Amino acid sequence: QKVTGLRASAESVRDTDPPWIYRAIHLRYMFIGRDLQEKQVQRAIELSEEKYCSIYATLRQVVKITNGFEILQD
Repeated sequence: QKVTGLRASAESVRDTDPPWIYRAIHLRYMFIGRDLQEKQVQRAIELSEEKYCSIYATLRQVVKITNGFEILQD
């Protein structure tokens, strides 16, 4: 597979009063490339979030984190 681009964005839900605690975060990934396979893209996301990202590992203990992705052909 050939990934030629990756974009990531996040949306969040926070309390309306100080200290504005985060309650939920939704991560959205856009993979751009040639012949990208959905199953392998999902696996890459799982590994990056659950195994290699210390921020994700810390936050997921106190905030609901979800994700989604889109694949665009280059």
